[in-house]
Amino acid sequence: MKKLSNFIFLVLVVFSLFLAKNSLAQDDNFNPNYITDESDLLNSTSMSATEIQTLLVSNGSYLANYACVDNNGVSLKASDAIFQVAITNRVSPRFLLVLLQKEQGLVEDSSPKQSQLDWATGYGCPDGGGCNERWRGFYKQINSASLQFRDYLENPQLYKYRAGQTYTFSNTNKDPMTVTPINNATAALYNYTPHVYNGNYNFWKIWRRYFKKDGYPDGSLLQVKGEPGVWLIQDGKRRPFHSLGALISRFDRNKIIQIKKSDLEKYAVGAPLKFPQYSIVRTPDKKLYLLVDDKRRLFASNDAFKKIGYNPEEIIDVKDDEISSYADGKAIDTNDVYPTGALLKDKTSGQIYWVESGNKSLLIDPIFLKYKFKNKKPITVATETLDKYQTIEPVKFGSGELLRLDGGFMNYVVEDSVLRPIANVGDFEALGYKYSNIITVEPQVFLLYTIGDQLKPELAQSAQ
Repeated sequence: MKKLSNFIFLVLVVFSLFLAKNSLAQDDNFNPNYITDESDLLNSTSMSATEIQTLLVSNGSYLANYACVDNNGVSLKASDAIFQVAITNRVSPRFLLVLLQKEQGLVEDSSPKQSQLDWATGYGCPDGGGCNERWRGFYKQINSASLQFRDYLENPQLYKYRAGQTYTFSNTNKDPMTVTPINNATAALYNYTPHVYNGNYNFWKIWRRYFKKDGYPDGSLLQVKGEPGVWLIQDGKRRPFHSLGALISRFDRNKIIQIKKSDLEKYAVGAPLKFPQYSIVRTPDKKLYLLVDDKRRLFASNDAFKKIGYNPEEIIDVKDDEISSYADGKAIDTNDVYPTGALLKDKTSGQIYWVESGNKSLLIDPIFLKYKFKNKKPITVATETLDKYQTIEPVKFGSGELLRLDGGFMNYVVEDSVLRPIANVGDFEALGYKYSNIITVEPQVFLLYTIGDQLKPELAQSAQ
């Protein structure tokens, strides 16, 4: 009877996913609960000033020849202003470009009105009118909007829309829609624009139009057959590993995909990966950072550094440009008990969480202990200890992983919070994946994702 009930549940899960996929077909798989990742909003090095200018020119934008005045009275090209604000405020220039198009259509408008430039990102200018003159001006708009989003992400508890909570939105000519943001980035977008289809769907569409990446998903490890170098696909670029430690401290070498050199060279080259996970680096201005994944976390004080227990001889002296590709993470102070993250087990409920940077994510299935955290042991703590951390979306497998639903036959590649199906055995093998790397998951894990576009060999081998 148990096997039968499991089978019925499995059929219902697959059927519900099928219905969801087809009901969203007109919306290109738009998921109002997951619009974007935090990395999409905060990757300040995702575009150079030249790349920003190229995008504006290619879209016939008025901004390609527009100049604005910054807060110091200096005249800047729009592309340089966007780049400067992105670097200074540690937000993604891609995000700013999408916001400019979503709010005032400025990326594609060849002859905008002055009001579009004055209220470029809609900051301080609500839909109902009553714009605050304090924020008028192109530079003020991009600068203020970027600072606002930083605060949404750094202090999510101060705002109405939060990850993990459910809200109801009105939906023009349709029934009201309930939305549960699954991460802080999605919640931030709703705080800025509290609409589903009139605002955030447009943001998502524009992002896909400008920056959707064909090719192998982020997190894929590629290697040319017969050559020693290994590359990480990230943001549609190939990032070379410059040390073995940088590779094996974060990734499994068994998941390297062998491809042809001509296919690899279709990807633009990104910043190299030089340092092992959890390296402590010192910049020329004597600041110390802990490198965690793609973020650099500043030690707020010498006491904070001493508390972590590292040997000063392990510090690596670096130049600023060697860690410029890392986004700024939350600073480490003396109250940060687990700066490298930890598995904490609730003494009362037995639930296990991944705790990092003041947040906790639930492990909804033991399979994460086997594959994602196989070298870590949970620490049992009191419920009161876990209550100090903010709850965010549950733990998921990251981009590049291969998943299959238990009892199912389709294989999927994870790309952010989306599962991209591989239709058949021929495509799977042509893409260079290994059957030994497939992780079979239960429905509760499978349902953490939405179903995306099919991954085909010709897409993976035709990256721009």
